[in-house]
Amino acid sequence: MSTQSTGTRPAPRTATARPAAPRFVDSVGLIAGREITMRLRSKAFLISTGVLMLAVLASVVLGSLLGGQSEAAKVAVVGAASSAVDGNDALEAVPVDDQAAGEQLLRDGEVDAIVAPAASDPLGVVVIGLDQAPSDVVQALAVYPTVELLDPAAVDPTLAYFVAFGFGIVFFMSAITFGSTISQSVVEEKQTRVVEILLSTVSARALLTGKVIGNSVLAFGQILAIAVLALLGLMLTGQRVLLGGVGPSVIWFVVFFAVGFVMLAALFAATSALVSRAEDVGSVTTPVTMLVMIPYILIIVFNNNPTVLAIMSYIPFSAPVGMPMRVFLGTAEWWEPFISLAILLATAAAAVLVGERMYRNSLLKTGTRVKLGDALRG
Repeated sequence: MSTQSTGTRPAPRTATARPAAPRFVDSVGLIAGREITMRLRSKAFLISTGVLMLAVLASVVLGSLLGGQSEAAKVAVVGAASSAVDGNDALEAVPVDDQAAGEQLLRDGEVDAIVAPAASDPLGVVVIGLDQAPSDVVQALAVYPTVELLDPAAVDPTLAYFVAFGFGIVFFMSAITFGSTISQSVVEEKQTRVVEILLSTVSARALLTGKVIGNSVLAFGQILAIAVLALLGLMLTGQRVLLGGVGPSVIWFVVFFAVGFVMLAALFAATSALVSRAEDVGSVTTPVTMLVMIPYILIIVFNNNPTVLAIMSYIPFSAPVGMPMRVFLGTAEWWEPFISLAILLATAAAAVLVGERMYRNSLLKTGTRVKLGDALRG
């Protein structure tokens, strides 16, 4: 009688499933989140942002103090001298019976000066001070000829200068700060060869897009916070007239900056990928830095030149400061910001495409500096 062995048959081998590559959107979100987290953990970034916001708030408060209405000077008015003081908003008249009563009020600090009739004076009054000439009272009583302007300025030139300076310095500081951050990140990853590990998991396009989006979100958030703080400061300090003029231009500045920084961020990343050492970053990013510095200089020097501002408002690299300034001055038609923004969007898209090609073709090339032509051709 034969027996049949019933041994257990080995289980068939199954192929080990490879982990699926992350999707493009997931990769971009992961890299952008990493960039944002690293910056928010940086004490230098938080301190610089706080200092910039405090400087903006201080400028608004200082402008309120310097531009506010000064309190009317109190003057003791004797007899017929009241005709020289009546209707003068800069002076608060305190009628007295005689000059002796006025002198007593002046010595007690109740008034700033005495205005008394004087037959020998061409104006018919004399101003009496305590221990020094009351210049504010004298200036309030001064007689000036009527002045007419052929082409009166719609906006106070001093105010226009400060608004132009504000747009220029905020755009310059934010673009340089975050542009330098992107450049340092790209070179560090390339110099330490961390980028080779990253590229084994994500594509170069996803890596660049994540860096640009992450730093753009931070830059946009900083600009938005500064804009809200400035508008809130104007509202709380009672500068509602100035708020009505500056408000629309600030909104346009935020919109133009958001698009313009994406363009600059892509160029900063692309040019930084051409080198493999941190000390060489400055030489390759200088052209991009100049594209940020030139508009800053032009907006300060030519803030009252309508021709220069009109040209700046249609050049993509200067439009983020040129067009908002024209909106503030009231020299731009309602449709011009939209045309300028469309040109900026098209230029930003082209810059991202060219920057992505340069970044992808240069990222794994170490050693000597990659030539621009090689980076573009691949």
